[in-house]
Amino acid sequence: MKKQKIMTNKITHREAIPPLDPCSIILNSSSSLNSFEPLAAKLRPTKLDDFVGQDHLLGQGKPLRTAIEKGLLHSMIFWGPPGTGKTTLAQIIANYAEARFEKISAVMSGVKDIRAVIERAQQAKLQHQSTILFVDEVHRFNKSQQDAFLPYVEDGTLTLIGATTENPSFELNNALLSRARVYVLKMLTPDNLMTIVDHAIADPKGYADYTIDFPLELKKKLAIAADGDARKALNLLEIAIEFAEEREGNWVINEAILSEVLRHNWRRFDKGGEEFYDQISALHKAVRGSSPDAALYWFARMIDGGCDPLYIVRRVTRMASEDIGNADPRALQLALNAWDVYERLGSPEGELAIAQAVVYMAISPKSNAVYTAMGVATADVREFGTLPVPLHIRNAPTKLMKSLDYGKDYRYAHDEPNAYAAGEKYFPEGMPEGQYYFPVERGLEIKIAEKLRELRKLDRERNK
Repeated sequence: MKKQKIMTNKITHREAIPPLDPCSIILNSSSSLNSFEPLAAKLRPTKLDDFVGQDHLLGQGKPLRTAIEKGLLHSMIFWGPPGTGKTTLAQIIANYAEARFEKISAVMSGVKDIRAVIERAQQAKLQHQSTILFVDEVHRFNKSQQDAFLPYVEDGTLTLIGATTENPSFELNNALLSRARVYVLKMLTPDNLMTIVDHAIADPKGYADYTIDFPLELKKKLAIAADGDARKALNLLEIAIEFAEEREGNWVINEAILSEVLRHNWRRFDKGGEEFYDQISALHKAVRGSSPDAALYWFARMIDGGCDPLYIVRRVTRMASEDIGNADPRALQLALNAWDVYERLGSPEGELAIAQAVVYMAISPKSNAVYTAMGVATADVREFGTLPVPLHIRNAPTKLMKSLDYGKDYRYAHDEPNAYAAGEKYFPEGMPEGQYYFPVERGLEIKIAEKLRELRKLDRERNK
């Protein structure tokens, strides 16, 4: 057996498995199992019944499945994470509709490629042949490139199927969105991925000619590590089998082999994309919601995905002012301390200080009183314009300024009873004296509220 010879050469006399880097392994092309075509491409399903996942769209009786089975074409956008079947589903639709299938990538293609596709589609239309144009990463096209498709979608020259990992609401033109229906594809579940792995092991185009010993618990571990991505699951399986141990004709994937294969595996984290902002939003809302465990989870999730800890600690520092404020002013200092510690120690030691700040803020009393007050004050600034500073609270460093009554009749607070100049005016004339800051009845702001009530009482008595 050709693979047996190759595999034996790779692992004979090996007492310990050398570190593997799944990103850099080049499989031996002399093996009958190894070819330049990835396993995911070789096993790509061509029928709906073989498609795994997306039951909310493709379950029996669902509108999209019914349309596909009847060969009814309409332009659509598939929005979902990598490896959820966007390209495969587009090809299946073309098969059922007996349509030509053209595929371009918005990353690699330019105006020349788009024109060539449209010309071929126009020729096919003259021969009464439908064309499906699949545009991968469609959100990468600029506005003019997206608009270029519209006339040909409208006149039936082609049916457009776009695939995107980004929210179409933000990335695609309204004109394009109005002509295409958006379908949301979900991450595949571990059970979905285990089904795909089992199929790969049993399929003649996969590993049906070989006896693969892959324990269920390890298969589950691989499925979880694939993070909802079928392509990733098959890539990991391919690498694991390539380094499997041969035992009496069986190819065994054990714990040690799988651990090495997964050692360099990264969970999905799209820096700068929607998922990035969704996760930092989840962290912020967990802190605001006083859930230290959930806050720690999202912090760990972002770190695990490769997010810059300095970005996180900047956001954590913002949380200290926005959601805790004067209910516990120590939160801001702790966030700044965590920032300083991380810059001194780096990863991974400094990440613990950020985690400490995250937990502290999650359990701290909450107040957005300062955040809200700042917003209202800013609105007043914009409404009332550049009103002059009242003379009595202007700075008067020169004789000229004093002669112009700068600082005249100013009451120095420290000379007043309890260091408070009751009734003194600090707002400019021409606008009401607004009250922006309303302390909450939590944490230190309970005391602050008591103090402000006392001071306002003194103001009222002074102004009687």
